Amino acid sequence: MAIHPLGPSLSRDDVFARMESFRVDDVQWRDGRCFTLAYSAGPEALAVAEEAYRLFSGENALNTAAFPSLKRMHDDVVDIVAGWAHGDQATAGFMTSGGTESLVLAVRAARQRAKREGRSLNGLNMVLPTSAHAALEKGADYFSVESRRVEVTQDWRADVSAMQQACDDNTILLVGSAPQYPQGVIDPIADIADIAVTRDINFHVDACMGGVTLPFLEKAGENIPLWDFRVPGVTSISVDLHKYGYTSKGAGVLLHRNKTLRADQTFATDNWLGGWYGSSGILGTKSGGPIASAWAVMHFLGDDGYARLAHNARQGALQVARHIEQHPDLLLRAIPDSTLVAFGTIDPIRHDVFAIAEDLIQRGWYLDRQGPPASIHLTVSNANTPRIAEFLSDIDSAVATTTGHSGQAGTYATT
Repeated sequence: MAIHPLGPSLSRDDVFARMESFRVDDVQWRDGRCFTLAYSAGPEALAVAEEAYRLFSGENALNTAAFPSLKRMHDDVVDIVAGWAHGDQATAGFMTSGGTESLVLAVRAARQRAKREGRSLNGLNMVLPTSAHAALEKGADYFSVESRRVEVTQDWRADVSAMQQACDDNTILLVGSAPQYPQGVIDPIADIADIAVTRDINFHVDACMGGVTLPFLEKAGENIPLWDFRVPGVTSISVDLHKYGYTSKGAGVLLHRNKTLRADQTFATDNWLGGWYGSSGILGTKSGGPIASAWAVMHFLGDDGYARLAHNARQGALQVARHIEQHPDLLLRAIPDSTLVAFGTIDPIRHDVFAIAEDLIQRGWYLDRQGPPASIHLTVSNANTPRIAEFLSDIDSAVATTTGHSGQAGTYATT
């Protein structure tokens, strides 16, 4: 890595001009051509998110006794999300920086519960389908918990019988998703929960992608399988607000069925010369920006706004799915249970889905290339819906122009 001296100070205008020049090649996510990573509920909601973030960006949530405004907004946000997940008066949680931190902490909470209950911490394991999010592997690595991945069934859902067989006396955590990210289907949460109840262990539901949309789709009359705290045996749920909550980045919520289980997430010590130190998550110092942005956007949109946004995203996802189903050369991986769509090709030799993806990227779209199996993955959100017809037309053109070509796999995340 080259070392660059800071150099002389720049004017405000020069600073921002340089920053704008840096992002000339960045994905233009605000215009609806990006099907991953960033989400927009429209310019008004975006302006609210950014202004609220700016107003509280310098406040520090490390100690909310100094910033009671942050505690008030934090607790309100958690309570609202708990309501979406059908929690009750016992339900408790904390905001996190997003899905990865939530999932890492879900692993920690399971390990701490085992410690609290006097179990040996040697050889602990968690059982989860191959579709469960990669961040759970990070949690397993951080906290020395073996990750036992179980193959999914033909419909991409968790294989409950195989998960049950993979459990043993050292299993401390089961995981299901609502929906899982790769193919966008909801795991059989109630059936997995039965295993957790029988074994008296933690069961985490990763609803980072669906925790906002699924409640509003259900209210609109869609047949959504139970995935939340209405299912006995579900001990924790993660919900991301900076996805389909349309808030600024750095906002997620990790909910627990009760405060005892929530305490397993936290860390506290007085083993130093600086006094009592307590932390709800991995971060210590936390900007108040994500908390304020989440509170502001959620109240700006309200139930009616979220119902509209969930409907828009759902209809966009179904429009894409129907088009893929009817295409002679493309193969829909699964009928989406919410707003995630994945597809490949019927003849991978003749039509390489990664070549199609590269063609679409050249046309100005941005999307994920994932596998196995080799697929294009779309996270369809509100900003995409006005451009779905244009996108589908470009898909058809890309299939035709890339026949016989090969492409490269992409990466979900990079360092």
